[in-house]
Amino acid sequence: MTYAVNCSILLTDLPLLERPAAAKAAGFDAVEFWWPFAESVPADAEVTAFENAITNAGVQLTGLNFNAGNMPAGDRGLVSWKGRCSEFKDNIDVVAGIGERLGCKAFNALYGNRMAEFTPEEQDELAVKNLVAAAQGVARIGGTVLLEPVSGAELYPIKTAAQAMDVIGKVRHAGAENIALLADFYHLSVNGDDVDAVIASYAKDFGHIQIADAPGRGAPGSGELPLGDWIAKSRDLGFDGYIGLEYKADTDEAFTWLIR
Repeated sequence: MTYAVNCSILLTDLPLLERPAAAKAAGFDAVEFWWPFAESVPADAEVTAFENAITNAGVQLTGLNFNAGNMPAGDRGLVSWKGRCSEFKDNIDVVAGIGERLGCKAFNALYGNRMAEFTPEEQDELAVKNLVAAAQGVARIGGTVLLEPVSGAELYPIKTAAQAMDVIGKVRHAGAENIALLADFYHLSVNGDDVDAVIASYAKDFGHIQIADAPGRGAPGSGELPLGDWIAKSRDLGFDGYIGLEYKADTDEAFTWLIR
């Protein structure tokens, strides 16, 4: 099965460390997570417990976010957040260590919201530097940094695939080639991007795909998006990675669409 369960948004009625085993019991061999800790540099015991939960469940970690700040409070990443640069840099080593031990190669770096006290140009300059550092940090384990357009966050400046690819181009120009687009078909669609055109133009640059239906960010089939067609087109154009399931659903109904 080429789907990976995002255990940060699904199976949330269970404690976080029980979710990998629940994903395995539901028939999946792969999981992904947002940053699962409160700090950029958690205690060693916390990291070990997280890694053991995945290893003991017998699933592969296929994706992990860098620390994105307090997501429930509205934070959407540290990459462009002036004043937290050293914290982000410290997080790179932790992320790469987890990736090395668990065989994870894809790491999502949320860009960060605009800040009133700094110009967009100042934040964008920092973002490129931080993305280069992140790419260099995970390059030693064969990793790739992912950059994602996001919906539902007014202050998040990257909303379309073209905007993300513009930043990716700057990072590559600065010497870090191991950065790619995270194509979340839900976010792109909600933001008004032409997903068919995005696939045609950038499928070769997809580092990962995530899906949810719209409206509602529910399971495939709960809304109106042609997710199956979009996945098939991406496959035809060369994408051969996992599809991240990043939608909201009650646990007892989370995967019934697969049966249909």
